[in-house]
Amino acid sequence: MPRPDVTRRAATGDSPEDANGAGGVQSVEIAARILKALAEGGGVLALKDVALAAGMARGKVHRYLVSLKRSGLVAQDEKSGKYGIGPAAVTVGLVGLRGMSPVRAAYDALPALRDRVGETVTMAIWGEMGPTIIAMEEGGQAVTMNVRVGSVIPLLTTAIGRVFAAYLPAPVTRDFVAAERAKPRPGVATPDAAETARLLDEVRTRRMARIDGTLLPGIAALAAPAFDHREKLIGVVCVLGRSESFDAAWEGAVAGALADAVSDISRRLGYAAGGC
Repeated sequence: MPRPDVTRRAATGDSPEDANGAGGVQSVEIAARILKALAEGGGVLALKDVALAAGMARGKVHRYLVSLKRSGLVAQDEKSGKYGIGPAAVTVGLVGLRGMSPVRAAYDALPALRDRVGETVTMAIWGEMGPTIIAMEEGGQAVTMNVRVGSVIPLLTTAIGRVFAAYLPAPVTRDFVAAERAKPRPGVATPDAAETARLLDEVRTRRMARIDGTLLPGIAALAAPAFDHREKLIGVVCVLGRSESFDAAWEGAVAGALADAVSDISRRLGYAAGGC
């Protein structure tokens, strides 16, 4: 008497690879695994490299690649024989990207970051007037500051501003930098050109900016960049708190949680260069 699973497959047309106890289709999951391996490998890989990245036998990967190629999800270079993302996969990806929003990604990520670190978190984008706060989640510790959603903040004396200055093209920020130097805020030390260059180099090296009492006495902050699928800076996430209790260490818990958050936002927006 045939086994029930064999009878079911005969009735449904499922192959053994299609039988997924979780109620899904295993062959689709395997195909997705191969496509992800191609994408994470830069989009052009030899068969052996696809198999290695996917953690699967070469023969099995080849069979899937043949089907994926027929469907347009994978393309193969005639000369090198290497495989890459096909036109159908590109179309699917573009449709998904059109539905993505940095604002939505921030709203989704900020509450979890706030809960993880117990501090106030914000996100800013580049607006016509400069760095502009678009989202804020207040932490458990009260922080006195005159920053709210819609606030425009300085470039040279804030953690958020320094991240923008570090990653945006110089022509975009040049006039804002000149204006801040021409009219410094009372009681706030604006770094000169040499110090600014050093600070921005540090931001690019650390992929994070740090201040402590620079703009507001007693307030420390860490900020990090989020990127989209074009590797373009789309926003900056910042964690801030009272200096006496804020963990501002580069390798501290706050820095680690912030790095995870911007990596998650960037991943949602299609960034695939290893995270932030």
